[in-house]
Amino acid sequence: MRIRLKTSFVNRLEHQIEFIALHNPKEARKFKEDILIEIKNILPNSYKHRKSIYFEDDNVRDLIFKGYTIVFRITDKAIEVFGFVKYQEKPL
Repeated sequence: MRIRLKTSFVNRLEHQIEFIALHNPKEARKFKEDILIEIKNILPNSYKHRKSIYFEDDNVRDLIFKGYTIVFRITDKAIEVFGFVKYQEKPL
């Protein structure tokens, strides 16, 4: 099984990293590295993460990381990471 980072997730993550880098570039790099490690760790047991509060689908899950919610979908072939939320109402 693979992990796919959807454009919607990548765009929001890059925007947040750019914002963090304005004040602390070193912390922005560390944030990006840490979040990508957490996403890779989804694979061994993807259903251990809570059912998403944004969708009525058991295959859509939320990974909580430093106050952010990373929304992903479990399919037969891949884990699709598509949402990145801090305080927004919708993950897209």
